[in-house]
Amino acid sequence: MSGDRIALADHYRATRQALLAAIAALDDARMTERTIDGWSVKDHLAHIAYWDDLRAAEVERISSGYDSALRITAARGTDLNAIAYAARAELSLAQVRWELAVSRRRLLAAIEASTPRGMDASLYAEAGLRSGHEEEHTGWIVAWRRKNRY
Repeated sequence: MSGDRIALADHYRATRQALLAAIAALDDARMTERTIDGWSVKDHLAHIAYWDDLRAAEVERISSGYDSALRITAARGTDLNAIAYAARAELSLAQVRWELAVSRRRLLAAIEASTPRGMDASLYAEAGLRSGHEEEHTGWIVAWRRKNRY
């Protein structure tokens, strides 16, 4: 794997490690209570998994010579998030944990198999190649835990 791909994969491994540390020792009741601005930790995990799947598909698509399929406005991004939230809101915690693990494996596999074109960040749209999205959600979870002393 090239240095760029290694660095990118390491970034995604590190952000996942930080997220998992942020949710460590939370029981199922805490994981599913919707007290983080109306979302639960489970909802945040489902959302992150959804975006991992989108990002993995984008890496594969762009590596194959095609254009980003996610060239949408910020408003449409908000709409897309609302649809994804509604679609995944009733998934079990066990399934969301599975989705989180599998979607990250898909993303890492897509990065590992990416072409030089697939590593060109300028070709990506809403689901950027390198993202701080998971770190943002991790920060909200950490702040919620501190505030509530969980």
